[in-house]
Amino acid sequence: MERFTGKVWLLGNDIDTDIIMPTEYLAFKTIDEMKPYAFSPLREDLAAKIKPGDIIVAGSNFGCGSSREQAPEVVKALGVKCIIAKSYARIFFRNAINNGLLLIENDELADDVKEGDTITVTVNEKIEYNGKEYPIVSLPDNLVEIIEAGGLVKAMRRRNGLD
Repeated sequence: MERFTGKVWLLGNDIDTDIIMPTEYLAFKTIDEMKPYAFSPLREDLAAKIKPGDIIVAGSNFGCGSSREQAPEVVKALGVKCIIAKSYARIFFRNAINNGLLLIENDELADDVKEGDTITVTVNEKIEYNGKEYPIVSLPDNLVEIIEAGGLVKAMRRRNGLD
């Protein structure tokens, strides 16, 4: 199982896709052009502060709102290793997995962790923070395959011997 440690960015409940990737920036042609504006309605400078390997921890209903695929794409493009939230909007969950972004559900961590702290994740096993272990539910093998490949298209290309 993959194991990694990252710095926490703590967000609240009901972080919708308009907060993750505001509508006015969807006119840009590439995700790289959109990246600086991710989360700007919430915190104008957050995208600039997020570093590759960082982890977003949030409350309930992360990714609610529209089904825009750019929301999980921009989070992944920022280098976020995974998002850990109490719950996710269904369409965001599927879009994130299809784009190779690891999502983990956990009811307790968001209430315990502080922004800027580091946590360690062992995929499909546990989260470690401040000497405490938070068990996590395993993702099905087919979703792990998609995430490990970097997204659904890449997973299918690999499975069919095209890459």
